[in-house]
Amino acid sequence: MSPRVCLLSGGVGGSKLAWGLYQVMPRTDLTIIANTGDDIDMFGLRVCPDLDILLYTLTGRVDQDKGWGIRGETFRALERVRALGGTGWFNLGDVDIGLHLARRERLLAGDALGRIMAAVAAADGLACRLLPMSDDPVTTRVQTPQGELHLQEYLIRERAEPRVQGLRFAGIEAARPAPGVLEALAEAELILFAPSNPLISIGPILAVPGVREAIAGSAARRIGVCPLVGGASLKGPTDRMLADLGHEVSPAGVARLYAGLLDEYVVDTQDAAAQASVEALGMRCLAWPTVMHDDATKMALARALLARAPGAAA
Repeated sequence: MSPRVCLLSGGVGGSKLAWGLYQVMPRTDLTIIANTGDDIDMFGLRVCPDLDILLYTLTGRVDQDKGWGIRGETFRALERVRALGGTGWFNLGDVDIGLHLARRERLLAGDALGRIMAAVAAADGLACRLLPMSDDPVTTRVQTPQGELHLQEYLIRERAEPRVQGLRFAGIEAARPAPGVLEALAEAELILFAPSNPLISIGPILAVPGVREAIAGSAARRIGVCPLVGGASLKGPTDRMLADLGHEVSPAGVARLYAGLLDEYVVDTQDAAAQASVEALGMRCLAWPTVMHDDATKMALARALLARAPGAAA
């Protein structure tokens, strides 16, 4: 029997594991809680990068070469914006804009983000639950020598080049878990932390009041997957951000951020020597292949994680 699974996820890296799980388990037993700290309003439209990447990946439409957006997308609207001297640093494809327009219309009508995404997911044939961490606005702000930046400004406009001096989740104190989030955590038999950036992808989810406590008190098997391989991040600035903020750039350095929340932590086979330092934090460390470079490796990691659920066949 397949376990009920709850996956905490960011965008690109987390979407690979999400896709693997979606392929190898009953889809209605899977709930994904997505980070919304990097949501941004562009041209008056609400853009939800992590939710949208997960949606496009699970429904088979993501541009796998870029790792984001829709396969075969065009950018004629954005090209026109740039030609007219408008803001053009954030890439919005023409079909992608359609989702943002529909979401904005419903937000203006007073609908909540979780309800909107449930309707979008149903329209697109998504069979698992895809939940925002909160319906309330939370914005990840990055403190740099250039001043405080929205996370998307830091990542895309500034190409993650400024030194990170601090992070702030604006609005987090007033945020509440989106409907279904605490219920999914309470019902889960297996809670997974995707190999997403622990600071800006998993961190905001855990900072939503009530979420960390729900995971800490859960009877589920709780497993995290390290986003570092061989001392570096495969994509994105995870390693540099950890270093800038004084964290050890290692599997143990990431695992330390999750101390008290995980029973097991998966590192890549390249980092098997880190097992003792991770286990000193009070969690079992497993060394497995974690680089998901094709469909087969995504599904293999998903199956290995599912086999760690309580009651799973040996």
